[in-house]
Amino acid sequence: MMRRGEEREDITTLIAMTNTADHSYGSMDTGMSQVSSGDKNVFSDGITRIDFVLVWEESLAVLKDGASEKDKSCHATQDSHRKWREDFLSRLQAAGIDQEMREVLQAKKKISYVLLSAPWSVLCYYAEEISLRVPLQMVTTPNYNWSERMLEKTKIPNLMSQDLPSMPPNYYTCQFRSNKLERFLGSENKETFFKTTQRHQVLYEILARTPYGALKRGEVGIDRLLSENAFSAAYPLHEGRFQMPEGDAVDSQSLSMRQILHQYWARWASWKNYQPLDHIREYYGEKIALYFAWLGFYTGWLLPAAVVGTLVFLFGIWLMVTDVPAREICESKDGFVMCPLCKICSYWNLSSICTTFKAGLLFDNGGTVFFSIFMALWAVTFLEYWKRTSAVLAHRWDCSEFQETEERPRPEFTATAPMTLRNPVTGAEEPYFPKRSRFNRTLTGGMVIMIMVSVVLMFVVAIILYRVILSIVLYKSQNAFLIFSAGRIASLTGSVLNLLVILMLSRVYIYLAQVLTRWEMHRTQTKYEDMFILKVFIFQFVNFYSSPVYIAFFKGRFVGYPGNYYKLLGIRNEDCGAGGCLIELAQELLVIMVGKQVINNIQEFIMPKLKSWWQKRKIHPKVRAEHGEVKEGGQTQDAAPWETDYELLLCEGLFDEYLEMVLQFGFITIFVAACPLAPLFALINNWVEVRLDAQKFVCQYRRPVAERAQDIGIWLDILQVITYVAVISNAFLIAFTSDFLPRLYYRYNNDGNLQGYVNFTLGTSPSNFNANNTQCRYRGYRDRNGHFRPEYFHLLACRLAFVIIFEHVVFFIGRLIDIMVPDIPEDVEIKIKREHYMAKEALAENQALGKVVVLVEKENLSTELRRRAKPQTSTASPPRESNSPPPLLNPIPEDPDRSPL
Repeated sequence: MMRRGEEREDITTLIAMTNTADHSYGSMDTGMSQVSSGDKNVFSDGITRIDFVLVWEESLAVLKDGASEKDKSCHATQDSHRKWREDFLSRLQAAGIDQEMREVLQAKKKISYVLLSAPWSVLCYYAEEISLRVPLQMVTTPNYNWSERMLEKTKIPNLMSQDLPSMPPNYYTCQFRSNKLERFLGSENKETFFKTTQRHQVLYEILARTPYGALKRGEVGIDRLLSENAFSAAYPLHEGRFQMPEGDAVDSQSLSMRQILHQYWARWASWKNYQPLDHIREYYGEKIALYFAWLGFYTGWLLPAAVVGTLVFLFGIWLMVTDVPAREICESKDGFVMCPLCKICSYWNLSSICTTFKAGLLFDNGGTVFFSIFMALWAVTFLEYWKRTSAVLAHRWDCSEFQETEERPRPEFTATAPMTLRNPVTGAEEPYFPKRSRFNRTLTGGMVIMIMVSVVLMFVVAIILYRVILSIVLYKSQNAFLIFSAGRIASLTGSVLNLLVILMLSRVYIYLAQVLTRWEMHRTQTKYEDMFILKVFIFQFVNFYSSPVYIAFFKGRFVGYPGNYYKLLGIRNEDCGAGGCLIELAQELLVIMVGKQVINNIQEFIMPKLKSWWQKRKIHPKVRAEHGEVKEGGQTQDAAPWETDYELLLCEGLFDEYLEMVLQFGFITIFVAACPLAPLFALINNWVEVRLDAQKFVCQYRRPVAERAQDIGIWLDILQVITYVAVISNAFLIAFTSDFLPRLYYRYNNDGNLQGYVNFTLGTSPSNFNANNTQCRYRGYRDRNGHFRPEYFHLLACRLAFVIIFEHVVFFIGRLIDIMVPDIPEDVEIKIKREHYMAKEALAENQALGKVVVLVEKENLSTELRRRAKPQTSTASPPRESNSPPPLLNPIPEDPDRSPL
């Protein structure tokens, strides 16, 4: 039943926050046990752990008489922000959150830090509220990946393996229940029972739900306060410094988790080692760990694709020397006089493109057909095995059922939804937004997407016109080099201009997509992110791939013939260059894909360092601190950890990282027939990308709040769609853009010989083409009257048949792989059932956890057959365990309306 939310003002709180300080939850004491003496992430008492930090900056300038309107407005804004902060912090205190204020004075401003800590009772209440999972029993099965198993079986030394200290233990878990506290492992130590990341999650949940004004105006949550600049930052603390301790003999077991991640993951020297995924998950949460797991898995699978692509490229180099048509072109001299490429252009000899034609053989040869089929099957197999790996990791990290049963509504949705509805799964009363209203908003967002896609296509047309006009201008010049290279220069500069337009439009649209998705009011964070990703990817797909699609499938298709050229806006339609469209497509791919990767890597390497330098310069011009001596530049010698972390950069999430990799995946699959070296460039880029991303998270970013995730979300669906598009794209690319089928057709009709192939592919201009009756040649299967020759229709039938056969064969084999490789390994399914059973026993009222039957050391049920024992022939009923109550067997009442048989 839907209920309209009550419109209350400041007295309204979300999910009864005033009750969260009730000390009836969990254990009865305060839970402030003594922490490590070396831990600086504590209050001034040296005991209370810091779970979160809020920061704001205030100007110390005094408003003078006669101040400008701008200064008065600024001070008025500061006053309203101060009121919001006071209200927000007072509500946090009413919710039971411990607070401690620290201030740092500077010449012109004051930086205030509020240290927050959740006491035991609050942790227990919210752990149950947000369905945190806690340990039941340790799992002793070792974790292997497929490459470790393969190298171990083949007795090959594993150079990628490394011994990692402080391995996080693995547990069977279930959702926390405070009335079953004694049944969970480690419940006797309240300081370490909840992991650090779980404490961060609890604090962020409270911060995101706490209002500071009127709910009807959406004045709720720390995110809104940050966007209004009432707070400068809100973050959990890193666990100390990432640098290794000084000294030669350092005990690896004494390193903090951050130091371990830097030493064994973020350094460039670790490029050849496995990623410490369990450590990443322990420190950053499942969502970030799944990204790095997917990135590492994808990079590993790029290795065979890069090897095969390089071999195909080397095969093209061999063809450059032995190819018969290439030799014909290079030796033809004046044998083939080609028609002018524009009205003011002159006739030219086909032999002048000898080098360009040979270069085209690097990308257009018989090996590309094999490589296209290989990459299509590679993509299908890669996704199937990633599903298995994702299922294993989701179970190992306790996220197998996160989206179905555990994920709660977004705090922003909770605050602004106009109605409530009872959840049919959990039975809890939850906020609700009408589906019809969301549909109308989604439809409006779709219309905006279509408008932006139209803008992209307009830019594509503009770049096409730019290439044509620039070619004409260069042909009119008196420079021989510019005249000869006019088409190549226009194509290359057009590719660079297209890349700049792509990067510019991307920034505009991402901001627009954020506004639209927030307006659509999606219930959960997963749904919100999926819709945002879908919007941006549709736009980016058109943005990045429109120009390559035009070159691959449309450029040079609607040109006409000498004397009857087709025109667009009064300008002759663009034709492929002398070397063909495929080499232009390869050039476009290399400029966009490799250029974007280089630009992104430079940005990821340089920009964080520049931003960090600027952040420190802003924070510490001159500091008058209460403790510590002042160094040059204003930084104290012994800065507090909350000050050090404030100097770091805000982590902006994983969207840009995923988008970069998924677009790369599209380039190496959709257009792989045009550029066999694309997987090699992707492999090199990803090796660099892993280290750059690791360094950003460990060294340059503030610690993000750990988020749970079951998989990589809608990105997997997008990858599957790209795989299907890639099969169709490569089929048409080989059939209609490549010379593979024309060569095969000519060889079949010419006793396997390619002699005369060049003449076969050229048409002769009509006799009335010019006043001098000079005949010239052009690319096309036409006769002297401009009509298509029979060979054109034979080739068209062959091309259509090839497309149908190619995609059916590849899709059939891909489907077989899908059927043969189950998404969830059998041993993982057994473990999931085992965990469900243990959770049921642990939470049952009439059972004790000690009675649960525990599996043997390696958690594997024996597969050996055993003979069943003979049952004893006894009429006595079997004894019942003394601690189990008798079953309540009530007689079933007969149905009075039903007559007896």
